[in-house]
Amino acid sequence: MVVHIGRECETMASVVTPLCKIHQTAIIEEGAVIGKNVTIGPYAVISHDTELGDGCVVGPHVVIHPYTYIGKDCRFFPGASIGGEPQDLKFEGEHSATVIGDRCTFRECCTVSRATGEGNETRLGNDILMMAYTHVAHNCIVGNNVIMSNVATLAGHVVVEDRAVIGGLAAVHQFCRIGRNAMVGGMSRISQDVPPFMLVSGDPAFVAGLNSVGLARAGMPLEIRSQLKKAFRILYRSGLPLEQAVETMEQELDSNEPVEHLMRFLRNVERGIIHTRK
Repeated sequence: MVVHIGRECETMASVVTPLCKIHQTAIIEEGAVIGKNVTIGPYAVISHDTELGDGCVVGPHVVIHPYTYIGKDCRFFPGASIGGEPQDLKFEGEHSATVIGDRCTFRECCTVSRATGEGNETRLGNDILMMAYTHVAHNCIVGNNVIMSNVATLAGHVVVEDRAVIGGLAAVHQFCRIGRNAMVGGMSRISQDVPPFMLVSGDPAFVAGLNSVGLARAGMPLEIRSQLKKAFRILYRSGLPLEQAVETMEQELDSNEPVEHLMRFLRNVERGIIHTRK
């Protein structure tokens, strides 16, 4: 076995060096690239053709699969499986990848699948928290500061925008999009797009209102939140078809980045959007 690690790292059994700690039972395959200040616990497997950034902590029995590229200061708790082959019958062993940003946390037994399709990627951003037993399927794109609570599941090709929160046991259908700062309640079934800044819940999911608490916690100014409340009323209370609702927003709302983002999201809806309870 050939181990490629940071220049100043040492491979020693349960001994903390100035820069790295790699347990003697860990397996690091030839072709893995390990940064500085990395900790790798007992029975962890770091496969070939992987990159593990500086400051990462890999717990016991974690598997980092081939073609997985991880940024700095990520934490992997016991049993996590990152970058494994997709659970997709179309996959035929093509060269695809999993790319993960900085400062992400993957709790116990969570799974992330690499992409289907030559040259494609499953991509996760920075500062993500994936709680225990969560799953991100092939070809998903997950933004920054996303939280997935225990056992939440993303099917293939799902897009989750920045600062979205997905509650425990929620399931998101393939090709759906979860908008920025949206909140998905626990045990929700998502089969259409969730517009940015909305609060949804239920099986099937319905829009309960604007995610006002989440927006306030994110530091969004009161005047912008007021504009988003008007956007919510136009979208869900006016009775207008989606295209006309967006046109009305353009005419009646002040121009600001969150409102523009919401309208841009709505213009690109393909699966339809989740509606309020009838």
